[in-house]
Amino acid sequence: MFAYNLTLSLTCLWKDKLLTGLMILAIGLGIGLCMTILTIYQMLSSDPIPEKSAALHVVRLDAWNPLEPFREPNVAPFQLTYQDTMALRQSDIPLRQAAMFKTGFVVQPENEGVRPYQILARATDGDFFSMFNVPFLFGSPWPADVDRNAQQVVILDKSTNEKVFGGVDSIGRTIKLDEHYFKVVGVLDTWIPAIKYYDTNNGPFDEPEEVFIPFSLTASLELPSWGNNNGWKGEVIKSFEDKLNSESIWIQYWAELPELSEVSRYHEFLDNHALEQKKLGRFQRPLNNQVTPLMEWLHERKIVDEETQVLLALAFMFLTVCLLNVVGLILAKFSGKSVEISIRRALGADRNILFTQHVIESGVIGIAGGLAGLVFALAGLAGIAVLIPDITQIATMDMRMMAYTIILSIFCTILAGIYPTWRVCQIQPANYLKAQ
Repeated sequence: MFAYNLTLSLTCLWKDKLLTGLMILAIGLGIGLCMTILTIYQMLSSDPIPEKSAALHVVRLDAWNPLEPFREPNVAPFQLTYQDTMALRQSDIPLRQAAMFKTGFVVQPENEGVRPYQILARATDGDFFSMFNVPFLFGSPWPADVDRNAQQVVILDKSTNEKVFGGVDSIGRTIKLDEHYFKVVGVLDTWIPAIKYYDTNNGPFDEPEEVFIPFSLTASLELPSWGNNNGWKGEVIKSFEDKLNSESIWIQYWAELPELSEVSRYHEFLDNHALEQKKLGRFQRPLNNQVTPLMEWLHERKIVDEETQVLLALAFMFLTVCLLNVVGLILAKFSGKSVEISIRRALGADRNILFTQHVIESGVIGIAGGLAGLVFALAGLAGIAVLIPDITQIATMDMRMMAYTIILSIFCTILAGIYPTWRVCQIQPANYLKAQ
């Protein structure tokens, strides 16, 4: 019976191609716009590392200007000074911890066929890779003693390994960055998180850095910060050592604390550090040290801002308008079959059969509208990626969202078709047969 109703529905839709096309276009435009915005919203608001996000915490110390907060109302700075960072690295409370900042080099390939080029780098600790579940193609993170005793080792991303070493296993080989030689100890597999959640201060939608080096090399190599730098104190910086001893903040710090008791202990550790620094004339503000979980941090940083939420609401409103138009088009189409329906009723077809057939017809329109909406959504995401290159990695639709597009279209179209279907099933055959 279903196959018969489906065949009948397709035949009816084909008879009135123009009206059918208008309905598909209307539902496709509404679904397409809605899913374009919903895809971006979903990517921005979803948990970037759900298996352990509750354990990952941003560490913040408030050593800012005693006369005014870093941001109203009394928000602690997002980054740390070098001297505070070195003190925090001595704690054994976190399961893992990582200091980090953005820097860069010029790669000097051994292959004469590859010209020197500039790359972004991240100076960090070895725990970074386990904390954020970074996948490896070759090798592994550098050992823990490298974080205590600086060694010139490096971990490359997959694309850098392909450019410099042709994509082969390069573990143990040497790469020249600026005038320094680094031993390769690891090569990352493809890793492009939708949000660069470990550093929202320096482009949350940027791709990860291309090479990773030990944070412990910061002082010896005088690594420059290519990221966000802030300071409140009028200090004269004449040397790199002056910068390390200054109140300038430029380092992000993360701690992995799986248990609430560890969070409490660590917060106490931070407060004790601040109290000791107060004796030295630093940390003149009231205690305001914070250990912020990942998802709370992303919310505070407003990765999903109010404008995006308003845009999502407008997209659903546009979908509603499209559905109202589809209701009118379906009503016009079904009303045009009044004589046909009257004859079928007179020949014995009951209302349930007619209702089922017209619901299936609405469903077919929904499938076609969903496919059209999918095309519009993919085109919309591609256009957004071109206009705003920074969010290219989130302007993509996975298979789940594609399936949701079709399902939403079918649901909305059937919903829009319920009233016209009910109306057409209320037709009294005698009235139309007499008129004929």
